[in-house]
Amino acid sequence: IKEIDEEGTKLSDCPALLASLLKFGLLAAQNDAVSILIQLAASMRAHGRGGSLLVVPHKAPELWRESLVAPVSYSAVPPFTELAELVALSEEEKNTRLWLEKVQDSVEAIAGLTAVDGATVISEQYKLLAFGAKIKRRSGAPQVEQVIVTEPVIGAAAAVVHPVQLGGTRHLSAAQFVHDQPGAIALVASQDGRFTVFAWSPCEDMVHAHRIETLLY
Repeated sequence: IKEIDEEGTKLSDCPALLASLLKFGLLAAQNDAVSILIQLAASMRAHGRGGSLLVVPHKAPELWRESLVAPVSYSAVPPFTELAELVALSEEEKNTRLWLEKVQDSVEAIAGLTAVDGATVISEQYKLLAFGAKIKRRSGAPQVEQVIVTEPVIGAAAAVVHPVQLGGTRHLSAAQFVHDQPGAIALVASQDGRFTVFAWSPCEDMVHAHRIETLLY
């Protein structure tokens, strides 16, 4: 039995995704914009094939390409914007069953792409930018050698480990991406059900791996 530590929301570098899960829970937050990431995480975990989702800042739309092998096999040009358009609707338009169904379909479509070999890339505004992308170390950037890993469970202690210890190549590449692109976050689902959110920690000055599978049930 694992008891959730709700105090995790008080961390200064706690990602919005984790804070939302801890504070509201999956169902209670379903109309909040940040809950789109929660739904994407749950859908990624549900398909059971593992996958990586990179969420990149929209203010620097091309910077993320420096951390991917070129050319990107499946680049969305122009970006696929269905989910972004749904999120941008007014609160009145969102307050319908049809809107929820459309969001669910769009979320499942994007989450399904994470099962393709390589990473799926979306913007913070939920525009699909690419999928099947191969992550590489950005030119001139050092190899990521360690990350701090935590789990929002009472009694769980933070540990500094090599990212391979979290699950292998997919986790290593996600940690490297966030290390090189600190404005981004990476969501990684393992085939065994583990789920990790990678985000840059300004407090620790390193990549922070948040293990959150206990929050996705």
